[in-house]
Amino acid sequence: MTSPPSEQLVLDPFEATTRGERGIGIRNRILVLPSVICSHLVADRIAEQVPEAVSAPHDHGCAQLGADNEQTERTLVGVGQNPNIAGTVVVGLGCEEVQSGDVAESLAAQDVPVDELSIQGVGGTDECIAEGKKKVRSLVKQSIGSEAIEAGLGDLTVGIVSGDLRPESRSVADPLVGELVDTVTDNGGRVVIAGTERLVPHADSVLENTAEGAQAAIKRVLEREKNRPAKDVATREAAAECSFEEVTRTYGGRPIESLVEYGQPAAFDSGVALLDSPTQFEEAATGLAAAGAHLVVHVTADGVPTGHPIVPTIKITGNESTAAALKKDIDLDATSTT
Repeated sequence: MTSPPSEQLVLDPFEATTRGERGIGIRNRILVLPSVICSHLVADRIAEQVPEAVSAPHDHGCAQLGADNEQTERTLVGVGQNPNIAGTVVVGLGCEEVQSGDVAESLAAQDVPVDELSIQGVGGTDECIAEGKKKVRSLVKQSIGSEAIEAGLGDLTVGIVSGDLRPESRSVADPLVGELVDTVTDNGGRVVIAGTERLVPHADSVLENTAEGAQAAIKRVLEREKNRPAKDVATREAAAECSFEEVTRTYGGRPIESLVEYGQPAAFDSGVALLDSPTQFEEAATGLAAAGAHLVVHVTADGVPTGHPIVPTIKITGNESTAAALKKDIDLDATSTT
């Protein structure tokens, strides 16, 4: 993955909100975070009643053991401390494996304004909605007057997902995203790219284009990916029919600086990192949000409209038919830029 440096794009500064050690936020929301599937409808109801709030429902947190349970809790904490979030209210049921109190404690340790309650702890669903609404509004008040600052590309963490290996994505949309990656990294920003399946057939080339300190971790991930279930085989087979350059055009010719574990905040200073995640958008977007992405860029030939509650998602397609059929869902028709 080598290419000449891209011409620097000069952009006007934009307004952001300072989050201390978490950097800057380009959104200013209170997150209502269910610690378990059993409380996600209650979390939704709480968020619906406060304009400044969003919820992040999911299907996990109950009857999980070992590494599965650890990953769920790690991811919830990662999402809860995303810099677009001004504060988090964690909502539990009370008997789950991933306890709301534990998630809230971990967030507090990261200096995230946080509060917590459980349905069983306050006496029922209606009581939890009423009390949760009070807690969210309290965090809203705390966030009023947060310091606004001027920020630029160098302050951003940008998440990238290229959801397919269709010819029009590889030849039209992916290179356009690669130019964005060059621009962000040239300005000192960070890019986290989700999706490991397409790299498996090109493991040797991947390692050649990975910083020495990250090679061992990425090698382990690629070895593991070889044994993924059948649903992932199609992506690997399609990638095997492409060149290494074709499957990494969203990288902008940049080497991989580090590996980001799923659910963990990204810990590198600048450049490009690989997220240990599939390219399936729902999983990828949540992993990128937990990694600290301020926004996500999604390449989709089919026009997958799914977004994420805490990170703005920019949809790009290289397919003319998709762009024409989904004008309100696609943000950028890459064919119009060529």
